[in-house]
Amino acid sequence: MILRQILRLSSVFHSAVSVQLRRNIGLSAIVFNKTKELDPVQKLFLDKIREYNTKSKQAGGPVDAGPDFQKDMNESLARLQRAYGEGDLTKFPEFKFE
Repeated sequence: MILRQILRLSSVFHSAVSVQLRRNIGLSAIVFNKTKELDPVQKLFLDKIREYNTKSKQAGGPVDAGPDFQKDMNESLARLQRAYGEGDLTKFPEFKFE
C-alpha cells in the first residue's frame, strides 16, 4: 500500500515537473532566439512585454491603472494591516538570522 502511494506520488510529481520544464524551455527558447528572425506573433509578444516593462519603469508601478485599481489596492492593504499588524506591506520583509 505504501509502495502504491509512493509510485502514485512520484508519477504526479514527474508529470508536474515535466509540464514546468516544457513551459520553461518553451519560453526560454523564445527569449533567447536572437540569431534567427522571430515568428511575427512571437516578435509582437516580446515587443509588448518590452514596451510594458519600459512604461512600468517610467510610471513606477502598474501601467494604465485607473482609480478603481488604486482603491482596491488601498482596501486590500488596509485589510492586510488589520489582519497582520503594522509595517509596510508593499515591500518584501527583511529577515535577520543570528
